[in-house]
Amino acid sequence: MKNIFKFFLSSFAALMIFFSSAQAESIRIGTEGAYPPWNAKDESGKLIGFEVELANFLCIYMKADCTIVEQDWDGMIPGLIMRKYDAIMAGMSITDERMKTINFSQGYADEVASLAVMKGSSLEGMDTPKAINLSKGGGDVKKALKTLTAALAGKTIGVQTATIHQNFLESGDVGQVKVRTYKTQDEVNLDLAAGRIDAALAAAVAFTDYAEKSGKAVVLVGPTFSGGAFGNGVGVGIRKDDTALLKKFNAAINQARKSGKISELAIKWFGFDASM
Repeated sequence: MKNIFKFFLSSFAALMIFFSSAQAESIRIGTEGAYPPWNAKDESGKLIGFEVELANFLCIYMKADCTIVEQDWDGMIPGLIMRKYDAIMAGMSITDERMKTINFSQGYADEVASLAVMKGSSLEGMDTPKAINLSKGGGDVKKALKTLTAALAGKTIGVQTATIHQNFLESGDVGQVKVRTYKTQDEVNLDLAAGRIDAALAAAVAFTDYAEKSGKAVVLVGPTFSGGAFGNGVGVGIRKDDTALLKKFNAAINQARKSGKISELAIKWFGFDASM
């Protein structure tokens, strides 16, 4: 009888540990699934991309049972606040404006932005520095913004709605340009290729990925942009009150960086090491 009692006690304890552990380690991660190569879907509808693979590795490091949830971009932060998921990994840049609403992990990858046009555009060959960091300012930044202001006057520029790219174009830093917004980056790419807009602004890799897969003659023009309105890299978005989860993601990102996994995945999906 005593042995049976001990057996039930030990079984009950193990069961409690199991359920407690499962509950503590269940994490839902929101992504868009429409921003290749950061996140996308294959022909079967399966979520793929740099962030999808990275999320899976981070969950292994956290010993968590994770589910990746698809969410339209314009509802990404509201979905987090409404607890549809616990974290965002969707090519979301870390900006001061977004940090008023949510927290971010440390950055796991850089996302430089660029203007893109179709080959033969009058915007090709702009005389600007190759890269500018708006946070640093200085002569190169002023010169680049002045050149862009003149070049983009009267032009229609396409961007995905509710992005850092839209914010930059509407900031006045490059004059009063005509901005056309789209629900997804795919729609931006299609209108650019069809000539319905003069140029587009997004992550540089979003354009190079589209050009490679579609065979369209899309070319990057002007400088690459970082800092300022473009933020400080891409990180995991987390609710303000989930401080324990924030620590877990930061520890996992550190582990993924030290192991070389972030660099490996970046090279696989971007063609270069975009890790931070």
